[in-house]
Amino acid sequence: MSLIVQKYGGTSVGSVERIKAVAAKVAQSHASGNQLVIAVSAMSGETNRLIGLAKDIDDQPCLREMDVLVSTGEQVTIALLCMALKTLGVEARSYTGGQVRILTDNAHGKARIQEIDGHRIRADLNAGRVVVVAGFQGTDQDGNITTLGRGGSDTTAVALAAALKADECQIYTDVDGVYTTDPRVVSRARRLDKITFDEMLEMASQGSKILQIRSVEFAGKYNVPLRVMSSFEEGPGTLISLEDEDQMEKAVVSGIAFNRDEAKLTIRGIPDQPGVAYKVLGAISAANIEIDVIVQNVAKDNSATITFTVHRNDLLPAQKLLKDIAEDLGALEVDADDQIAKVSIVGVGMRSHAGVAAKMFESLAKEGINIQLITTSEIKITVVIEERYLELAVRALHSGFDLDAIG
Repeated sequence: MSLIVQKYGGTSVGSVERIKAVAAKVAQSHASGNQLVIAVSAMSGETNRLIGLAKDIDDQPCLREMDVLVSTGEQVTIALLCMALKTLGVEARSYTGGQVRILTDNAHGKARIQEIDGHRIRADLNAGRVVVVAGFQGTDQDGNITTLGRGGSDTTAVALAAALKADECQIYTDVDGVYTTDPRVVSRARRLDKITFDEMLEMASQGSKILQIRSVEFAGKYNVPLRVMSSFEEGPGTLISLEDEDQMEKAVVSGIAFNRDEAKLTIRGIPDQPGVAYKVLGAISAANIEIDVIVQNVAKDNSATITFTVHRNDLLPAQKLLKDIAEDLGALEVDADDQIAKVSIVGVGMRSHAGVAAKMFESLAKEGINIQLITTSEIKITVVIEERYLELAVRALHSGFDLDAIG
């Protein structure tokens, strides 16, 4: 008997018909002898509808009351799914995050899980029941309802799997696994049978939308095997786990990730002296603006240039701050560019293969694509290019590293 945690997202439970289909899938797995804990999201579009109601009353509603409001979406789903399971003869019991006792900090809207009490869940499992838990939510030490942020149901599922020492955590979504890149951009993209936590984390952080970054971090920290599967068709999905001996000699590159939501800022002619980089980047970070790629150059006249990227939505506030900083430092100019994109090649095979960067740059050069910025990690190389060349770059790299599907 295996203990499996399954998570179904909003599209998977987007209607009564789809909830019934999920119930049938859960009932089949339960009949096979598995103990099952199901974490679910709100029905597709429901969270946005609730946020819209709040905005109709107050443009900046109280965060505590927002958590009370938006957490109700998952409560609807858990009740309906349990009802559907019972019509199939499967005993099931629903729990909100507070009923399970998913303890979080008190950061409303972006809370982090601190502890999970698994006693009630284990008692139900031992009694032969399927347990259905509301994702995305918990309570703080004072009993206030909290939410984990967008995509938080993935984190709920992984945290439950870690707390219960589950054999596997299965994330059901509208795709049948993790692909070498987005099939909408490269029609010959392949579904991966396996990928490591490190590779998935890099791909998620570089633009892949399959899994929430926090859930991958959580799974890697507690070594919870993750499997991404489709709610709408049968198949093995993609297993995300620790690197093993079978993977040590795998392909150099596992996938191509990309992100269109980038903007670039450059400040030129600043003094090359200790503390200047902090004055520039520290002020941006203090404004709660996340900085991604950073490059600093020093000219012969001892003046420095710092270039960095931010999310496109943060460009205007970041640009305003940078102009104030430039005036304070006596910089020559500040440039902004919101027509860029980020492309990354990811693979644990890079650790044992030379010439990966050269091959990447050659593939882009053949297509006449200029590289503006470069950053690397042990298993990733990222370049910033003009946005208009993004899809061409992804296709060139996918082919260049032999990732195209055969046939």
